[in-house]
Amino acid sequence: MNLFSLLGGSSRGGTRISPTMLAVLGVLAYRTLKGKGRLADLLGTGLAGSAGSPSGPNGAEWSGGLADLLARFRPKHESTAQSWVSKGPNRSVDPHELEEVLGEERIQWLVEQTGTSKDELLVGLSKALPEAVDKLTPDGRVPTAEELERLG
Repeated sequence: MNLFSLLGGSSRGGTRISPTMLAVLGVLAYRTLKGKGRLADLLGTGLAGSAGSPSGPNGAEWSGGLADLLARFRPKHESTAQSWVSKGPNRSVDPHELEEVLGEERIQWLVEQTGTSKDELLVGLSKALPEAVDKLTPDGRVPTAEELERLG
């Protein structure tokens, strides 16, 4: 199993992923995607949704992105994000809360990369992000880079 299949996508070359899944991946790896790196290479420069690099993202990229995302929820919405990591039920996040947490620059970038409207992006992320974080943290904690590397 790899990280893409864990999140409900595919890492095979030429396979398109949904705009919502692309946004989830973008949120988790914003720093890498906005700049350069193995994940940016994997998804392609324009983020067209096709996998291009056989190497794939490394665990440090995913781990750093996940930690960065969770840190953005402090202090106002930390309990919501922590519910996604913990083994209990996931709390929902409202689109407006997500907008507050992610910030305008990141949201605008994701809108441009996914080709969706801002409202569609936020609604999709508010539904998909809790589940994605939950799947990436099956032991009730943020996995180490090495643990995520084994998934990738």
